[in-house]
Amino acid sequence: MQEQAPHPVELDELDRRILDQLQHDCALTNQELAARVHASPPTCLRRVRRLVDTGVIARQVAIVAPEKLGSTLTAIVEITLDVQAAESLDAFERTLMDEPAVLQCYRVSPGPDFLVVAQVRDMPAYHALAHRAFTAQANVRNVRTFFSVHRAKFETRIDVSAS
Repeated sequence: MQEQAPHPVELDELDRRILDQLQHDCALTNQELAARVHASPPTCLRRVRRLVDTGVIARQVAIVAPEKLGSTLTAIVEITLDVQAAESLDAFERTLMDEPAVLQCYRVSPGPDFLVVAQVRDMPAYHALAHRAFTAQANVRNVRTFFSVHRAKFETRIDVSAS
């Protein structure tokens, strides 16, 4: 059974201004946000609640600088499984979801089955992750890892301008 893509939520210009501001700084108070988007605080609060309730705002988080915590190695990993049955893909995906070092996990096509972005302290930490999450799994055929030597851009913002 194939998953259907959810229908996009209708957004007006005020919704887009709110989303733009919150993507810059989600710690704004409702009053600060209302002033920046030129709306009343009650209207702004109602709009933000609707954006949360409809799932447009999935979460509000703090973005941590990994290097400030000593986590300096970013690995981009291609993983190919032996068996690509839905149950096998789901099982492997669940394994990756339980790994704290895995920041992003994508099923992709064509090519490898998964692309994974992981953040670890150093090479020994990567080797431990690779053994635990990739090579110890019976269904993994191939693992190919790229290590970042420079990050030119990192962004979490989604373009919310009207199409």
